[in-house]
Amino acid sequence: QVQLVESGGGLVQAGGSLILSCAASGRTFSTYTMGWFRQAPGKEREFVASISSTGGSTYYADSVKGRFTISRDNAKNTVYLQMSSLKPEDTAVYYCAIDATMFGNIYNIARGRIGSWGQGTQVTVSS
Repeated sequence: QVQLVESGGGLVQAGGSLILSCAASGRTFSTYTMGWFRQAPGKEREFVASISSTGGSTYYADSVKGRFTISRDNAKNTVYLQMSSLKPEDTAVYYCAIDATMFGNIYNIARGRIGSWGQGTQVTVSS
């Protein structure tokens, strides 16, 4: 089973930027769609972005479209989430996720078809 480890979270002022990373173990990383989710205090976990196995297709939640960019480096078994123009409402624990099946489309993971989760990394945006 693939293990996922997020990093890069922290405290940032509104309008600032952060880059999250998610390192995956296992040799089949390049065959899976990957995604980022977040969970704010008192709220349910929500989809943020997904990227196809090749990196050629991406999908974003409306709340982050135009501000966040998901990317991946299959040679490094790593997926990234570049966050800019951050808002206080972006404050949450951010989780990396891998699709449950190989070569899945970018929408299935958004619908909750998750193979495994990372442990999460805290992002706090101050006003």
